[in-house]
Amino acid sequence: MTAAQNSNTTETPAAAQQGNPVDAILRRLATRAMGLTGADIERIVREARLKARRGKRAIRYEDIEEGIRGNRAPVPYNLRWRFAFHEAGHAVVHHALDLGPVRGLNIDTGQGGYNLVGFHVWSTDTRDWYENMLTMLMAGRAAEQLMLKRVSSGSGGSDDSDLARATRLAFDMERTLGFGIDHPLLYRPHRDPGEVFGREPELAARVHARLEAALDRATAILRRCRPTFNALAKALFDAQAMDETAVQQILTDGDLTL
Repeated sequence: MTAAQNSNTTETPAAAQQGNPVDAILRRLATRAMGLTGADIERIVREARLKARRGKRAIRYEDIEEGIRGNRAPVPYNLRWRFAFHEAGHAVVHHALDLGPVRGLNIDTGQGGYNLVGFHVWSTDTRDWYENMLTMLMAGRAAEQLMLKRVSSGSGGSDDSDLARATRLAFDMERTLGFGIDHPLLYRPHRDPGEVFGREPELAARVHARLEAALDRATAILRRCRPTFNALAKALFDAQAMDETAVQQILTDGDLTL
């Protein structure tokens, strides 16, 4: 591996700006900014304008990109690979199951990896779609296990994490969506699945079984799509942020749709 792969270079070279249309540069900036709020973007642009004014020059794309990164230290080498495997896993499985487009991937957010995906509205709300969603949500963890033999806590830890979303989805399949193994026609909502699991260990076992099945399925897909998965993870490791065009080029070249 080269030294550049261990760094967090964010500058857009002048040659790249001259060789690429403006919309390509804007897509790069938008991808870098995934996960930021509108207020964050407004602050970054304001600070970039101030920097340009102090330098008595026009604002540059580099000013915006440097502002997006802030003063964060480079992501450590091993952690950067873990992020790349994790997010590439989500993207490959999302594409392979034809859930919709992958809008972008970013592993340089300061808060771990981030993926932005879309969904085909015509395929939602069926049992197959929910099972595919579970598989996609578990794909980051599956990718870490497949490539690194150990998983991190990156799949869990918060209410909007992969594990939290997958658990709620599997819970709803059992209790409210009509896809449960036990009394599927009963609508039994609850705001706190964790509280219910404590009282109903059999339900907890069924939900966990769904998660295990989704994890195994995601692992099988990644094994089957290993060359494309490896290519996307490597590209993401190098670039740290990839827009839809860059991601789709690798995914479609691999012809992954099952």
